[in-house]
Amino acid sequence: MNLNELRNRFVETFGNSHHEINLYFAPGRINLIGEHIDYNGGFVFPAAITLGTYAAVTRRNDGKVWLYSKNFAEAGLLKFDLLDLKRCDNESWSVYVKGVIEVFSKAGHDLQQGFNAYVEGTIPNGAGLSSSASLEVLIGVILEDLHDLTVSGVEKAKLAMQAENDYVGVNCGIMDQFAIAMGRTNQAIKLNTNDLSYEYAPCDLLDYQLLIMNTNKRRELADSKYNERRTECDVAKLALGTVVQLEHLCDLTMAEFNTHAHVLVDEILLKRARHAVTENIRVKQAVDALASGDLAAFGELLNQSHDSLRKDYCVTGIELDTIVALAKKQPGVLGARMTGAGFGGCAIALVHQDKIEAVRAAVALAYAKKIGYEASFYVAQVGDGAKKLVEVL
Repeated sequence: MNLNELRNRFVETFGNSHHEINLYFAPGRINLIGEHIDYNGGFVFPAAITLGTYAAVTRRNDGKVWLYSKNFAEAGLLKFDLLDLKRCDNESWSVYVKGVIEVFSKAGHDLQQGFNAYVEGTIPNGAGLSSSASLEVLIGVILEDLHDLTVSGVEKAKLAMQAENDYVGVNCGIMDQFAIAMGRTNQAIKLNTNDLSYEYAPCDLLDYQLLIMNTNKRRELADSKYNERRTECDVAKLALGTVVQLEHLCDLTMAEFNTHAHVLVDEILLKRARHAVTENIRVKQAVDALASGDLAAFGELLNQSHDSLRKDYCVTGIELDTIVALAKKQPGVLGARMTGAGFGGCAIALVHQDKIEAVRAAVALAYAKKIGYEASFYVAQVGDGAKKLVEVL
């Protein structure tokens, strides 16, 4: 993103102002490994990425908020008053902005400073890279700066999640907002979503990069299947709880699971529980692999994760399976897996930097031939969390 051009587009949209134009950024996120276990007491291993959402902002002399997004140009200029945060019928992307403002206000922050914001994102919408969470945390950073507040990254993540849960009406967990608010360059976050305990772990990929592969398959089944999988895991936990003491499925070691798996007479429940237990183990192994610089081991864990999500958790689908299988065949690829809820969206591949273009071209051609439409590809590094930008690059 050229920040000088971002400033210029702000002026083209809102005109010149005697107020300073301030610039802000919030990243998207990927979950490196640890899929569908946050609600099973497991660890997740997300990282902020260098794709994200930018904003150019000025103060206003009244209590109004004016918004424009290049990504939703058809919505035009959106306007509302800080004293009237009521949701409107068929409201556009401003619903996320209003939601964050409301939860900040309910948390005791006195928000009276109106602002103009020009927003532009480099995250593809609907790809499962958390564009909505990126916007929510971005607004939190803007509110903090405009009102001279002191709000920790963890608190911003909690408030952003609350906005999406209570105002927008999407029952998401906190992983996305946490990674976006707390990200660090070349570090991923080993996060326990139950108590929000966390530790940073090195994520130096050396001569390799993460190739994000968007299947461009809409994730229509993700919500319904998500609820179904949660129920299946709960039933499996209750069955296992009759023979071993546990609070969550991911409390089990592999040995304990193998010892007591006989109580899971329903094969579906056996498979769901096995994914939860093995995926949690893979997260811990992935942290160790990256800490020791063993990228081959990390890549193999990505492969194992996708296989488990495909065979035991059944949340992939032909598009994700195809793009992952194609990537794994390419020279210079150490591993690949789906990331996110599944049933469409994105996969990631760990690719040698000298092979990025060759892998992209080969996978794109073969994917389009088999699936019938094109995939999209993005190269991203592990980057910083949400922040005010203090320099024009």
